[in-house]
Amino acid sequence: MSLSKTLGLLVALAAALLCWGSPAWAQMYRWTDDQGAAHYSQGLDSVPERHRSRAQLLAYPELPATAPTATSVSPEASKATRISFTPGKPIMVTARVNGSGSIQLMLDTGASVTVINPRVLAGLGIGVQDSLRGSVKGATGTANVLFVPVQSIEVGAARSGPLRVAAHDIEFGNGDGLLGRDFLDQFTVNIDSTAGVVTLSPR
Repeated sequence: MSLSKTLGLLVALAAALLCWGSPAWAQMYRWTDDQGAAHYSQGLDSVPERHRSRAQLLAYPELPATAPTATSVSPEASKATRISFTPGKPIMVTARVNGSGSIQLMLDTGASVTVINPRVLAGLGIGVQDSLRGSVKGATGTANVLFVPVQSIEVGAARSGPLRVAAHDIEFGNGDGLLGRDFLDQFTVNIDSTAGVVTLSPR
């Protein structure tokens, strides 16, 4: 499903970052442009070709020692999650970040990364001190974003993490951001447009 036109720049940015088959823990690269400025990009394909040979792969994601490991699986994680939506309208899901809060994200299988409004992240108590600043390019321009580490995102019984989300203050309409493939690729996603139901099943 594609985003509404109000998310035009983000559509281009998200689609440009990674190909569909990339894993959810897509690597973060640091590279330096011709003027000596440092950039951070998610996925080697998002680094300009002439700079790829010198791009440095960063440890991604960084996992604090006190955090649960990404391999831990709760009993709930084995269950499928069903999300109802109105056919023809954006698919909105209720998500929890780091086990708390309740935010509304637009499900978008064409977006490579999850994007959350920075004001919403701040309201959840998620700081940006361990973030990476990146410059991402799309068909309609360039945007500077922060890639903020979070320990988990949960939608019903579906949970993924740790991962980095893009903090960006683009207008999201009635939602708080979009749910991208860095989360969705961890599950088998079935969208039944006739019944108006999305099912997220463990792989």
